[in-house]
Amino acid sequence: MAEGVFQSLTHTPTHPLIKKSDSCGTGAYHLGSSPDSRTVATLEANNITTYRHSARKFSPSSDFDEFDYILAMDDENLEDLERLRKREAKRRGGEEGLGKVMLFGEFGGKRRKVGGRELGEEVMDPYYGGGEGFAVAFEQSTRFSRGFLERLEGGELS
Repeated sequence: MAEGVFQSLTHTPTHPLIKKSDSCGTGAYHLGSSPDSRTVATLEANNITTYRHSARKFSPSSDFDEFDYILAMDDENLEDLERLRKREAKRRGGEEGLGKVMLFGEFGGKRRKVGGRELGEEVMDPYYGGGEGFAVAFEQSTRFSRGFLERLEGGELS
């Protein structure tokens, strides 16, 4: 859902600062599958009708090169991605050229304390709930995407 929202806001690839966006998981769940029908219905209810996607797994050897920003949806995935980035940096002998890992909710405006760290929000996973969860995830994806773009366009992300 977040990728569909982001693409609708940037009209990827026409945004001058966004060459490509993609969505993937840190696990091999649902490989090759299309988005959940409730995700598609939520996007369509918000006039996002052209989004297409096929699930894939994050690939450290290529995704850290291809993307400048890797945005995690929740704390667990943030930890996984940070660990993968450290491993990839060690394998390569440094961090140069590796995409930055961040929590997507860092761009939402709300803060919380987690184990001594101050972090942004997590995207609430609506998969096991009802339609309300998809509406919440849509609102978060929209707010976080706008916040990310505002900081990117303002030169705050390097």
